[in-house]
Order: sequence, then structure tokens, then C-alpha cells
Amino acid sequence: MKSLYEQVYESLKNEIISSKYKVGDRVPSETNLSEMFQVSRITSKKALEKLRNEGYVYRQRGKGTFVASFQTSHKGTPHRNTDKPLFGLIVTNFNDSYGSKLITSIEKASTDQCMVILKCSLGDAEREEKLVKELLDFGVDGLIVFPAQAEHYSSEILKMVVDKFPLVLIDRSFKGVAATSVSTENEEAAKTGAHYLLDLGHEHIGVLIPENFETTTIEDRLNGIVNAFAEKKGIVNRDLWCSDIKSTLPTPLATKEEDIKVITQHLKNNPHITALFALEYNIAVLAKIAIQQLGFRVPEDISIICFDSPEWNDLQMDFTHLKQNEQELGQLAVKRLLDMHNGEFTIKKDRISAKLITGSSTQQMNVIYPGS
Repeated sequence: MKSLYEQVYESLKNEIISSKYKVGDRVPSETNLSEMFQVSRITSKKALEKLRNEGYVYRQRGKGTFVASFQTSHKGTPHRNTDKPLFGLIVTNFNDSYGSKLITSIEKASTDQCMVILKCSLGDAEREEKLVKELLDFGVDGLIVFPAQAEHYSSEILKMVVDKFPLVLIDRSFKGVAATSVSTENEEAAKTGAHYLLDLGHEHIGVLIPENFETTTIEDRLNGIVNAFAEKKGIVNRDLWCSDIKSTLPTPLATKEEDIKVITQHLKNNPHITALFALEYNIAVLAKIAIQQLGFRVPEDISIICFDSPEWNDLQMDFTHLKQNEQELGQLAVKRLLDMHNGEFTIKKDRISAKLITGSSTQQMNVIYPGS
């Protein structure tokens, strides 16, 4: 039995061939077809897309889909020069430490292959769902999405997965949902960073976590830290973890000053901390300020390691960090989406290694604990 979208495709194609719809006529929209055939909008979109790829129809942005004037090739297949596919890119925010280079990489990879519309969700799940609907209504041929959350994905995204609509998740994945994703090998990277601190003699390692740590990215990093301690046969003291950092979220829920106070109090409550593992660069910057306000030095008294660090940070410390390969992430995301657009729907989960870059924010542990 043919799939639903193929049934819609065959029905509309026959109506075009029989001249029910003549050259230049507007054919039913995705919404109209969904109602006529009682299928999802994504199913009707796939049917129209197949007709467009075969030259039966063409699309005009904002106006609709119309019957094309085509010639029959030697294989009997309608043929015309189709335009580049249009993809949507939804990111949580624009961050100089991580994200801007990835967006640049996606833009470069799209050159001569596709067009990209960029939108920002600000890490808000409702806004993300609204943007997905808007881009689908506009007629994009696929989506690259930085999901706002891992636990609560939108119904629109689930429909795309079920209907095999070209979709690539980046930097995240959804639990229990088989969707193509491209991400850093976060667990491996965090384990490398934790091993580095442990090898320097740091046993009392504080971990600074953004409040929305339910994303798979943060969960993987925490698992990597735990595994590093296990491999060293050490004991993880979760009392040294602080997950109340709110100012670095895509939509901040606190001021930077408030978070500095949170970190300062955390260090006062745990005076034996000799190193901090900040799961994001912007958190590392706040940690450095908090340490200095307490009268301590980085790294002489407390070392700091983090994920990512902008190259232009002349006014900030050269942090030891795990550098994600944003260029490869972006290129691979575009490749996977183009593959899906061209009919390759094998689910792939690409994980790319990060590289440890040693900076001036870490050193061998001193014998005397700060605050002791």
C-alpha cells in the first residue's frame, strides 16, 4: 500500500495530467489538501514537494503553488530547473562563545546548495513551536533546530519526525524520539576536562550548572564528570555542584550580579573547593569575578575550566576550555538536511569530539586549601 503522501501526490498529479488544473492554475494549498484527504499538513506538503521536484508545479512565496509549464524529458519525466531548497534554522540565542561560528558555518555550507531563514527562540519552548509553525506555513523544505528543551518537545516537531519531514536537531537530542541529530560528544568532552583537573591534583571540584540542566547537552556533561571520578576511583561530592545559575540562560532569569553572589556564597559554603568546572563559558566569567571578590586568585587559589571560549576575549582570562568544532557541526547539519531533502531518511546521530585547550586558568593544586 502506498504511503499517504504518495496517495495525495498521485491524485493531484492525475488531475493535472487530465487538465482539471491547467498551466498557471493554482492547486489546493497544503491546508486545503490536508482537509480534503484528512492527512497532516506535513503529508500534504511532501506531496506538493514531490510534484514540484518532478516539474508539475512551482511555488511562489506568499502566493501559493501553481501548475507549471513543463517539457517531457527523454525518460518521460517532466523536467524543469528547480530552485534551491529553502531551509529554516531555529537557534536559542546568538552567543559569541558558542553558536555564532556554528551559524556562520551553516551559512557557508549552504552556499550554492540551499537558502536559509534564521530565527531565534530565546530558549522558550512555546516560542520555538510558534516559529516552527510559521516556517512550515511559509513553505520551508526542511528545518535545523536547536531545541529549547529536551524533555518537552513540541507537537509540531513530533509530527515532522513521524511524517519524515527533513529535520536535523543540533546540539541536543530528544529522548525517545528517533530524529537525526548533530552534536558534540559532550560526555566524552566533560570526562576529558574532569580528568585534566583530577590529574592536576584537584579532588574537590565544584560544578557550575545553568538552571535549565534538563537539556541532553548538560546531562551528558554531568555524566562525563561523574564517569571521570569513577575511572579515577574517586567519589563525586554533589554538594559541590551549584545549579542555580540563571543569568546565562537565553532569556535571563537573574542578573549577572545576582549570579556572582550565588557563586560567591557557594564558595563560602564549600571552602575546600580548589577547582570549578563551568559547563558554559559565560558562567566561567562570572566564577572568575566571584573568586576575585573573595580575595582569591585564578588559578593560584582556584582553577577554572569551561566549555568554549571566544577568541576575541582580550579583556577576559584565557580559560582552559573544551573547544567544540562548530565548523564541522554546521557543515554536517546542512549535509544531513540536504540528504533528507533528497530522499535519504536513515536516522543518524552524529557526535563530534571536542578538543581540550589549555589556558591560564588552571594549574597544579596548591597544598593549602583557600579558606582553610
